[in-house]
Amino acid sequence: MISVKTLVFNPFGENTYLVYDDTGECLIVDPGCADSQEEELLQQTIDREKLQPVRLLNTHCHIDHVLGNYFVSHHYNLPLEIPAHEQEVLASVPSYAPAYGFAGYRHVEPGKLLHDGDQVDFGHSSLQVIAVPGHTPGHIALVNEEERICLAGDVLFDGSIGRTDLPGGDFDTLIRSIRERLYALPDDTVVYPGHGPTTTIGKEKRSNPFCALT
Repeated sequence: MISVKTLVFNPFGENTYLVYDDTGECLIVDPGCADSQEEELLQQTIDREKLQPVRLLNTHCHIDHVLGNYFVSHHYNLPLEIPAHEQEVLASVPSYAPAYGFAGYRHVEPGKLLHDGDQVDFGHSSLQVIAVPGHTPGHIALVNEEERICLAGDVLFDGSIGRTDLPGGDFDTLIRSIRERLYALPDDTVVYPGHGPTTTIGKEKRSNPFCALT
């Protein structure tokens, strides 16, 4: 059985996820820890839960989701895995990080590229990579349909959707990704978004003001 633990980091209130099963092997998804205190909290949580990080992944590469990549990659000796079409998004972060107050941002080059349909294995479990562009060109979600889990990054939120006014964003593409890819999941699938509380596919189908099915 897959468990998901949430840590909220950095001034953007970004959700960093620890995804693990009964083996203790753990995925670290979108580490947003922005300073030494947040890095220590991440490490303490991993130690307390007796987890063994085995993979480091980004759903997309906006600054608030990649701030902890360097710490995680070097502390746990893990290559960074990002969506194949997020390389330019990641490469742009150093140019604007100081303007957002992150002059100490440390860049990590990806060691592996993720593609639509890939399987992310850990312990006795796996998540499937689903391409959901729109917020960024290469955004992915990580899904286990059987266990009703969807790590959706900044695509779908509780009562909202990801913004599309940043470079590479496109509203129509985002809505299509939600309706064609995420809404194909069972209604009781729990959505773990990049910010804010969890929701479900069924709830957003019924009531999301941007993308409800009417």
